[in-house]
Amino acid sequence: MSKNIALRVEELLSKMTVREKIGQLNQPETPLPNELDAFFESVRKGEVGSILMSVGATAGNDKQGAISNDFYNEIQRIAVEESPNGIPVLFGRDVIHGHHTVYPIPLAMAASFNDKLVEECYSDIAQEASNESIHWTFTPMLDLARDPRWGRIIEGTGEDPYVGAQVAKAVVKGLQGDDLSQDGKIVACAKHYIGYGAAEGGRDYHRTEISDYSLFNYYLPAFRAAVKAGVKTVMSSFNDVNGQPVTSSSYYLDEVLRGKLGFDGFVVSDYDAIIQLKKQGVAADNATCAEFALNAGLDMDMHDKCYIDNLEKLIEDGKVSMETLDEAVRRVLTVKMEKGLFEKPYCERKEYNKEAHLKNAEEIALESMVLLKNDNNVLPLKKDATISLVGTYAQERRSHLGSWCIDGKEEDVKTLCDALREVSTGKVWYSKGTELGWDSSLVNSYAADVVVLALGESWSTTGEARAVSDISLPKEQIELIKKIKLSGKKMVGLVFCGRPIAMQEISQYLDAIIYCWHSGTKATDAAAKLLFGEVSPSGRLPATLPRLATHIPLYYNITSSGRPVDCYYNENPAKCYVDSIPTPCYPFGFGLTYTQFKYDDLKVDCDKISLEDIKNGKKFKVTVVLENIGDFDAKETVQLYLRTPVAKWMRPLRELKAYNKVFMKKGTSQVVTFEIGFDELGYYDPQGNYTLEKGIREIYVGENCLTENKIEITVC
Repeated sequence: MSKNIALRVEELLSKMTVREKIGQLNQPETPLPNELDAFFESVRKGEVGSILMSVGATAGNDKQGAISNDFYNEIQRIAVEESPNGIPVLFGRDVIHGHHTVYPIPLAMAASFNDKLVEECYSDIAQEASNESIHWTFTPMLDLARDPRWGRIIEGTGEDPYVGAQVAKAVVKGLQGDDLSQDGKIVACAKHYIGYGAAEGGRDYHRTEISDYSLFNYYLPAFRAAVKAGVKTVMSSFNDVNGQPVTSSSYYLDEVLRGKLGFDGFVVSDYDAIIQLKKQGVAADNATCAEFALNAGLDMDMHDKCYIDNLEKLIEDGKVSMETLDEAVRRVLTVKMEKGLFEKPYCERKEYNKEAHLKNAEEIALESMVLLKNDNNVLPLKKDATISLVGTYAQERRSHLGSWCIDGKEEDVKTLCDALREVSTGKVWYSKGTELGWDSSLVNSYAADVVVLALGESWSTTGEARAVSDISLPKEQIELIKKIKLSGKKMVGLVFCGRPIAMQEISQYLDAIIYCWHSGTKATDAAAKLLFGEVSPSGRLPATLPRLATHIPLYYNITSSGRPVDCYYNENPAKCYVDSIPTPCYPFGFGLTYTQFKYDDLKVDCDKISLEDIKNGKKFKVTVVLENIGDFDAKETVQLYLRTPVAKWMRPLRELKAYNKVFMKKGTSQVVTFEIGFDELGYYDPQGNYTLEKGIREIYVGENCLTENKIEITVC
């Protein structure tokens, strides 16, 4: 915060009444038509600090009204011209993975392993959103998630804290830029702090069980990275940690978030999270909810009116101090000033390059889709091949946009059938299924060169309050795969899903599989280009794909069992379950291309460095020679994993510490270099203290978490 802004905030604070101060912490949602007069009067009195530009707790799956700049400019005019101190209102909307141009769901964008492209996409998103009165968006979602039954896994970055941290930095940088007050930039919000993705059984809103050790090493790194990148707001989570709701925890909000992580922005509650302290059994009434939350360091109340209805009396009674209230208001006013709202309170439309945004949307869709299987090089298809296109998702539009897509339009999405016909020079026969008592899909498949099955899950089964008990594809789709297998033709599956799904029943029948996700406005264009080889696939899995739904949770960065049953790494898998093989169907970091890459000459410049030298900044320089020995130009994501065999606290069998996505022409080679030092070689103890111990480290560099390319280094 600049000295000038700090002085302006203090001057403004000195003029405000207690009621106006409380108003700055009040965030109602967009009023309904019959509520407008009363709402405008609240704004006029200075009782509204922010507006949630949607209606309902699950806005991502509920239809919302279009944004009217005139409406929000009128609200702002009343705030600026008619309220006692002319403080502008902060408008916030869930612009999670696109506004009018819709990009892949966040989990899919994480699969791109291309942080620079993610940043560019979120810069586009900010530009479009800011053009429609939006100052603030509730993203990035940084909940580490190991259970794909949880519907909101689609909004995060998967099972790995390092990927989460890299994406966090990219999203915050893309949305906020270097100067938040510039046109086309909006305030980012890191959510849900903390542990929401660990809801038991994947059941949304349910309790969590997270040790302090896991908290600091797995769940906090992405938030730490967002804070370091300058994120201005954080949203608290619904859940409890260690039996204490985060909403009322001064330990997690003040000691950890502001103390250990150094966050200096403001904290907003999730929707109605403050009032739910009653349901969670730690507060008896609304007033106590407000008391506990504000005293814990939660600054802004989303929707439930606990602050605006109760804080005046709480301050009179001495249960909340004026110092606590002032500090919360100070944080909110600071962000408003950093955003430049006092100088530019109104939305003025700016021209932007829509075609450039669509180009980025297609590029990241191309880089996010993961080639899982390609037996006998079935792919890419020849453009003049005769294709039998089968499946529900051949004509689907809306699901490609995914959940938490409020302002995208399904008519902007091509059907897969149309997209394939645009790229193909041969015939594309589409079978709708049963018509007039008979099904043409099998007949068409017999006559085609190849069958393309368009598979997937509906967008409406993903997102908030959309947990599922079984992550398998619907039985009807499995039966369709089995039926088409009777044709004897090569079968290619395009899987359009939001969450990771069970793959064993799919994989055993299909000759090739591309995991296409819910990839936004340009989803089908990207899928068609990959199918015909205009671009080689380069996505990598940010979350493990299990064989069976009953194997979850299944994630790569586990600690070792005392017995020889580390089944993820194929150590005696039959001893994990006697009725199935619990190794991953496709492991974390996995993804194929249409070419072949060879890893060679893995080495380190110095295999021993003293602990003192590492603390002073010296690093191990790890290199590997990468060669494209196939027939296609392609991108490869080179991944570096670390294992600490012996430490005071149990460490993961492997943990991702670096990656580098490189483009290589066929027949070329290059040296890929990583530097590993203090920040990569240590870990956090249960008190949140970073520690680095002497001893051996195993370094793995390769194509996914199961790579066998290994060297050893020593911290001495």
